[in-house]
Amino acid sequence: MLIAQNNQGDLVNLLEGIPKKQEFFCPVCHQSVRLKNGKVMRPHFAHVNLGSCEFFQETESNEHLTLKAELFASLSKNTVVEVEKILSDLGQIADIFVGEKLALEVQCSRLPQSRLRERTNSYHQAGYQVLWLLGEKLWLGKRISHLQKQFLYFSQNMGFHYWELDLKKRHIRLKYLIYEDLEGNLSYLEKSCSLEQDVLEFLRSPYKRQDLPHYEKQQNQQILSVIQRGLMARNPRWLSRQAEIYARGGNLLAQSTNDFFPQIRPIDSKEGFCQIRSDLSQFISAFFQYYQKQKERDCQILYPPAFYDNACKNKIK
Repeated sequence: MLIAQNNQGDLVNLLEGIPKKQEFFCPVCHQSVRLKNGKVMRPHFAHVNLGSCEFFQETESNEHLTLKAELFASLSKNTVVEVEKILSDLGQIADIFVGEKLALEVQCSRLPQSRLRERTNSYHQAGYQVLWLLGEKLWLGKRISHLQKQFLYFSQNMGFHYWELDLKKRHIRLKYLIYEDLEGNLSYLEKSCSLEQDVLEFLRSPYKRQDLPHYEKQQNQQILSVIQRGLMARNPRWLSRQAEIYARGGNLLAQSTNDFFPQIRPIDSKEGFCQIRSDLSQFISAFFQYYQKQKERDCQILYPPAFYDNACKNKIK
């Protein structure tokens, strides 16, 4: 933790300087905390007895502490910002709180999906917006886990997108226009913003008016061989698809390569998406309607949801 109270009840913020040696107390449980100012971890407060605190219940990594400090320093140049703001009515603490309605949560380790949903829903029900910014252990790679799906956001201009924090490079990264192919491999674009720049403006970018991005991906002409190997290996992904088509009287391996177009599709989650409150059904419908009309099926150009919506309305071919 980066904040504590002194004997006078004043709040001490370590990001504003290292205080003189004195007694410090947790601003939530009012139990004793000690100032740790060593060589490995950045300066921080730690409970003498952590189990006594209702809100501060986890030990923090140096990555987590430092990213909070970097974000605070960057954002405070242009706006009102608080670090570790105590939200008593929600029973939690916002890592970074911007203005009156925006909470930024720095997440550097895995957590149960149930806990993520609980915290996110608490913010939404209280009228706050929350953005989860992910540390290195949660960065997107070639595939996406069930947990990572629950950190996805969505906008008409950038589709599914995901926020990452890079401590080494000192920047915030946006991965956007995220799609997944039939084998579970991800495709996306990315852009980044240095923590020396206007981070708040960058966080607004998915919802700003802009030229619609796009990129091209080749279709896998060996998809039937991939499916066959997957079925032989009892891959749950392909067994599930085979069961679906069997129910309609078909067989995956009896289809042609063109029958699987488009191979790259919107992310699917049976549990829904924790951070996304908009209805995605119109986007999904417009997406597949657009590609059904495409005659060239060797490659696929991926666009944001706004493009597919306009294409269907205007009957673009």
